Amino acid sequence: MNKSEVYQFLDDGKIEYKAYEHHAVFTVEEADALNLPDPDAGTKNLFLRDQKKQNYYLLTVRDHLQVRIKDFQKKIGARPLSFASEEDLGRLLGLIKGSVTPFGLLNDQEKQVQFYLDEYFRGRTISAHPNENTSTVFLRADDLMRFLERNGNPVSWIRMDDGE
Repeated sequence: MNKSEVYQFLDDGKIEYKAYEHHAVFTVEEADALNLPDPDAGTKNLFLRDQKKQNYYLLTVRDHLQVRIKDFQKKIGARPLSFASEEDLGRLLGLIKGSVTPFGLLNDQEKQVQFYLDEYFRGRTISAHPNENTSTVFLRADDLMRFLERNGNPVSWIRMDDGE
């Protein structure tokens, strides 16, 4: 799904969102420099796999949260985890490096990637690229989770820190 297809999917699902077009951004620091509204909605996405390349995970957390992959691994009871390859990213989510987003799950036809969203976002606004890093969408995190779940994606909330 490309950007316009993601927007259409959101519209068809009657999900309220706001989209902002901008130049391509590849890092949290580049996204910060855009000065988009609601800086607390910023995210960082980690696309991970287990050591046997049998299980894939997308973890979305606050943009400046330090994530220890071993902590995530322990919380979900997985084998040792590492970052998945760019090839896996393209094959499973139809994305390129720098464009990782929960909306990529819409391209996961076989629903192989398990999605985890940090509890921090429950009841809050979240931002995500609509499968292209030249735009940012703001929507309610709870709507995103329901939207992905209705699409058949395995989704879970997870607490990734002891803060708010």
